[in-house]
Amino acid sequence: MSGKKILMITGDFTEDYETMVPFQALQAVGHTVHAVCPDKKAGDTVATAIHDFEGDQTYTEKPGHRFALNADFAGLNPADYDALVVPGGRAPEYLRLNDEVKNLVRHFFETDKPVAAICHGAQLLAAAGVLEGRECSAYPACQPEVELAGGRFAAIDVDAAVTDGNLVTAPAWPAHPQWLAQFFKLLDK
Repeated sequence: MSGKKILMITGDFTEDYETMVPFQALQAVGHTVHAVCPDKKAGDTVATAIHDFEGDQTYTEKPGHRFALNADFAGLNPADYDALVVPGGRAPEYLRLNDEVKNLVRHFFETDKPVAAICHGAQLLAAAGVLEGRECSAYPACQPEVELAGGRFAAIDVDAAVTDGNLVTAPAWPAHPQWLAQFFKLLDK
């Protein structure tokens, strides 16, 4: 697997595992990952939240770690990147309000570069208008947003993932083995 340059867009209260695990796993196999957040620069941190599935009607949320960003958001050029990762958690619900973030996401679809989004990451994809006609999994509460954006919601097991063209999605962090394996295949093309 030749090393690719991957952009990760994240923010405060991103899901801890959905940020740290792909960030570290992608680097472990030789990729360069730049984690960025609007209005922050390399060396700044974002707060993470741990979402767990404990038998309640929805996930529980606990404080996570501080995650250090390693690149500046300001001035980045999406053309410099081979792929995009969009973690879940609470960050996508406000990142989708940022026009510059939505434009970055659109670039990866317009250029058919690999995109991996998990859990609430679908909220950002929906807001960017890139789900029309695509199959997309997400946390089940995001189903209406996927469908309102013209996507086909993939109601799959929490430990499964689905690929549609350049897009690989999954419901939540228990899907990391499948989600990352499918993303690795897209990166190898």
